[in-house]
Amino acid sequence: MDAAEYTNLTRVEEKHWYYAGKRELVRRWLQRVGALRTDHVLLDCGAGTGRFAKEMEADCKVLVLDDHEESLRLLREKFSPEQVIALTGGDVPLPDASVDIITALDVLEHVEHDAAAVKGFQRLLKPGGFALVTVPAGMALWSDWDVSLHHYRRYSRPEIRALFPNEQWDIIYLNYTNILAYPVAWLLRRLRKQKPAGERQNRMEDKIPPAWLNGLLRRIFVGMAFWRIPFPFGLSLLLLARRKA
Repeated sequence: MDAAEYTNLTRVEEKHWYYAGKRELVRRWLQRVGALRTDHVLLDCGAGTGRFAKEMEADCKVLVLDDHEESLRLLREKFSPEQVIALTGGDVPLPDASVDIITALDVLEHVEHDAAAVKGFQRLLKPGGFALVTVPAGMALWSDWDVSLHHYRRYSRPEIRALFPNEQWDIIYLNYTNILAYPVAWLLRRLRKQKPAGERQNRMEDKIPPAWLNGLLRRIFVGMAFWRIPFPFGLSLLLLARRKA
């Protein structure tokens, strides 16, 4: 991710409906399945600025992992040295079956070999441990934003499901999220592509809406992320899986 994107994210992630809502719904899903205990270890992969992981310290023990120097700098400001893991090779330097929860929030799209990353999740999790991932959905929404964030892909439901085979995982929940925002995002990104590159500086993702709208969008986003209706599309996908013994 470009250094400027970390600056943008740090500026808006505390209050922006999407980022704050994502942290809320992830925490609520983990609470719903009983994954959060004070003696549990949560590994946040691709921890970014560390805001989500810092909030989770109230519920469990936390480790943070990233491979970008800008992210590692931010993480070292928030966490003790033994909590911060710098990924310098292919494998995470932790023992097999050593963590109870793995979160990867908008991370797999940054990984060239995403199937290998998920195999790594299985190695690190204890039997019965939980993996919760979110990813951007729909290649129809591909834009310069994906390019600036160094995405390899946006996912469909079958594509993210295929990374978690039945032999190794029990899928607890898999669905599209941000359903109602999809048509608006699709239209805005189509219009944005028609502009010259020099006129694409302002993005809706970098702006916090008025308080009333920001709150409404967050409530809708979070609330619909617990529906059991199999939505046909959305801006993102959320998958919660349990590692089989």
